[in-house]
Amino acid sequence: MTSRSRAAPPDDTGESLLDRFTPAERALHWGTAAAVLTCAVTGLVLYVGPLSTLVGRRNLVKDVHVIAGLAMPVPLILAYLGSWRGAVRDDIRRLARWSKEDRRWLWTRGLEGRDRVGKFNAGQKANAAFIAGMIPVMLATGSIMRWFEPFPLEWRTGATFVHDWTAIATWLIVAGHIAFALADSVSVRGIVTGRVPRTWAEDQHPLWASEMASWPDDPSGDGSHARHLRRTRRSAYPEPGPGYAGWDPGPGEERSEGRQWPR
Repeated sequence: MTSRSRAAPPDDTGESLLDRFTPAERALHWGTAAAVLTCAVTGLVLYVGPLSTLVGRRNLVKDVHVIAGLAMPVPLILAYLGSWRGAVRDDIRRLARWSKEDRRWLWTRGLEGRDRVGKFNAGQKANAAFIAGMIPVMLATGSIMRWFEPFPLEWRTGATFVHDWTAIATWLIVAGHIAFALADSVSVRGIVTGRVPRTWAEDQHPLWASEMASWPDDPSGDGSHARHLRRTRRSAYPEPGPGYAGWDPGPGEERSEGRQWPR
């Protein structure tokens, strides 16, 4: 879910667009969403008696539920296997990095700290963190419930308890995520097409929009050129030392005018 560091061509209205998500990132999002939604719907059918009676075919529903559950980590694994993994890893780092402004944004529900929002706001980071924790928990507890023979009764009881309550939390989180997404059609457009208007980015994700503006066009289209530029830019500035312009020799020695070490 990392951005490609280039501006996309204007849309039909002439509005400037930014590339927000690569095809691999969008496939990761929608693949995970499909597996999680399938688990949520089939789990609801299995959990609610009247729904189970209405739908019928309980064994089929149970099999679909198990297969979808086992498939939940597959999109992320595939995203890490290909040459496109750099973009995915960059965005995972972004999602894992929390700042004081993120906590402030979350505490005030987006009323404060908006001017310091990067590519992902705190709500998106919290949602990603929940999904990342939910998947292994549901896999472990669901496996114990499905292949229960080797496990003692206490394990099976505990697994059922944790699985049920985690499922309820997942239904609430997924419903909230969908509601927020539907309230922001541009955000949905970004995860569908990979592109968003520059004006929207400057309003909703100002730090990310500023970052995008600071990098030249990326001919690779997947963010790898920008990562190469970052590495090149760092290596172009060696550590200050004798003979280095602006080097501060320390007290008692003649020093050049001011410290002008490049950043």
